[in-house]
Amino acid sequence: MAAAALEPWRVAAPRRRRSAARRPRPREAAAAARAPEAEPEADGAVVLRRIQEAGKDLLISDFWSSALETINTCLTKHLEQLKAPVGTLSEALGNLHLDASPEESAAAPGTIPRETLLAGTSHWKCVCYGIGNFSTCVTARNQLTFLLLFLEKCQIPRSHCWVYDPLFSQLEIAVLNTLGVIVLSENEEGKRAVRGEHTIFYMPHCGTALYNNLLWSNWSAGALSKMVIIGNSFRGLEDRLLTRILQKNYAYISKILQGLEEQEFPQTSQYSDMFNDTSVHWFPVQKLSQLSAHTWAFLEEPDYRDCEDLEIIRNKTGDPSATDSNSL
Repeated sequence: MAAAALEPWRVAAPRRRRSAARRPRPREAAAAARAPEAEPEADGAVVLRRIQEAGKDLLISDFWSSALETINTCLTKHLEQLKAPVGTLSEALGNLHLDASPEESAAAPGTIPRETLLAGTSHWKCVCYGIGNFSTCVTARNQLTFLLLFLEKCQIPRSHCWVYDPLFSQLEIAVLNTLGVIVLSENEEGKRAVRGEHTIFYMPHCGTALYNNLLWSNWSAGALSKMVIIGNSFRGLEDRLLTRILQKNYAYISKILQGLEEQEFPQTSQYSDMFNDTSVHWFPVQKLSQLSAHTWAFLEEPDYRDCEDLEIIRNKTGDPSATDSNSL
């Protein structure tokens, strides 16, 4: 399947601490800001061809191999912190190993292969929020393409991946169904509990409230230790937001900063818009156990009534726990 070549990418500006006068754009405004790279919505076959072509470009990029190394490092540490015996890892999370080419196998001991292969089983679950209109937006299409390739590398069945964005068109929902992932029918606002399942949440460039809601829905050491989040850097949020704003509006992000590990995604000029300010986050049991009892006792559901310029689209039904919600 052939498709049009990727359009030029803009280089992301360095991080700066946000003043009270500089607030983030809402999701709707952010979507409108993508207009320069917008394409006319095509039919499903054309969209599928463009996704496959984007995958070919991504696979031969330096970014892809570097991103795999980053994810492999983080998932390895995630497994290690569980302190599970080697013989039980496949039962708990699925196998995780490096599969090198003959040239890499001959490399000196201790060297890191240029591309790592993540292998998993159906024990992994994946939830994707907020990738946007991939039928017309190049950035969104590449984010979706990365997800599909990541699932393949980890051997996570697409039927074990749930996706949602309130901006999806009917065409995009049909394409996702064709691709074999499960499209959620309700806006969960990120309020999905892992319920004992080891789960990767793939949330590039989502609104801050979505991450905060996700943490609230899993606010226990047992649940958080089973999660990996690929999304906006929590350390970056700490740098950009005023402390009082972070503590008031996004209390769960503020409280978990002492209980997480984070590793930034690699940055390349070609894919700078795709994953700028993105990190892999995991929550070591050892760090979580050091948080105070008061921290865990705080279980109030986030309320954004006083939060200006909220970056997520709310569930207009008023019942985010309806169909498909909180159930893997």
